[in-house]
Amino acid sequence: MSEENSKNAVVVSVNTSPETGTTKTPVPKIVLNETGIVGDAHAGTWHRQVSLLATESIDRFGASMNRTFAFGEFAENITTRGIDLLASKIGDRLSVGPAELEVTQIGKKCHGGACAIYQQVGQCVMPREGIFCRVLRGGEIKADDAIHHRRRILHCRIITLSDRAYRGEYEDRSGPRVLEFMNTFCETAGWQANILCQVIPDEAVQLESALLAAKAAEMDVAITTGGTGIGPRDITPEVVLKVADKTIPGIMDQVRLACGERNPNALLSRSVATVMGRTLVYALPGSVKAVDEYMPELLKTFEHALFMIRGLDTH
Repeated sequence: MSEENSKNAVVVSVNTSPETGTTKTPVPKIVLNETGIVGDAHAGTWHRQVSLLATESIDRFGASMNRTFAFGEFAENITTRGIDLLASKIGDRLSVGPAELEVTQIGKKCHGGACAIYQQVGQCVMPREGIFCRVLRGGEIKADDAIHHRRRILHCRIITLSDRAYRGEYEDRSGPRVLEFMNTFCETAGWQANILCQVIPDEAVQLESALLAAKAAEMDVAITTGGTGIGPRDITPEVVLKVADKTIPGIMDQVRLACGERNPNALLSRSVATVMGRTLVYALPGSVKAVDEYMPELLKTFEHALFMIRGLDTH
C-alpha cells in the first residue's frame, strides 16, 4: 500500500466510549494528544491508543451475519473507507487530517465474552481486520478528513573502519555488502530504505563521533565493519561499548560459535551488539566473508529488536 493507492481514503466516522469492552458512539470530532483520544477509555501511555476499522470490513462481516452494524459498534475509534488497512505494516505512518499515527499492531486477540459484538453474534471482525496505532502528532479529526499512508522508513548508517580504504589504497567491499543485505531486508519487509555509508580510519575519536551522530539522528541501526580483531589498530568494540546503553551478547556469541566450528580463527572476533539510545548497533568484522556469515543471523531478530526498543509488543 502506498500514498498513491490510498489517495481516496477518508474518515467515515469517529467514535469514542468512556469504558473499555463496550461499543463506541459516533461523535462530531475527536481530539488526539500524546496519550490518544481525549475522553476515550483506550487513551493512555501504551501502544494501542487509537483503533481503526474499514467500512469494507464491516460490510463484508455484516453480509455474512445477515445484519447491519453501526459505526463504532466494533469499538473502533476511526471508521475508514478506501484504504486497505490490512496492507499496513507495523511502523507505517498514517496522516489523518492534521494528526499523524504510527501503526503498532495488526489485529488483536479476541476478548470473547468481554466483547459486546461477540456476545450478540458469536464472533467479531475487529480482531481479524482492525489495526491499532499510537499518536505521533496530535490534532482534531472528523468525518471526511483524508487519510494518507506512508511506508515505514528504515534509517541506517553503515560505517567501515579501514585505514587503507580511507586513504584510497583499498576498495571497501564489506560496507557495500552490508548495504546489499539491508536493501534486501527492506524490500522483503516492505519498508523504504534511507541508508548512509561512510568510510573512516581506525580512529576512536572519529568512530565515536559517527556513532553519536547516528544516535542524535535517531537512526534505527548503525552497523560497523572492521576493527573487531585483536590487532593494535582494532578499537571498534571499545568505542561501541563506551557509547552503549545496553549490550546484546547472545547474537554475536552464537555467530562466533557457529563460525568457530568451521574456522577456529573466527573465535578471535570481538564483534558486539548493543543498544545506543533508540539505535541498534552491530560491530562486524571487516571482511565480505564475515558479513555473509553475520548478517543473516543478525537479521533474524532485527525487526523484533527494533520493535522492542520502541516499546511495541508484537506478540
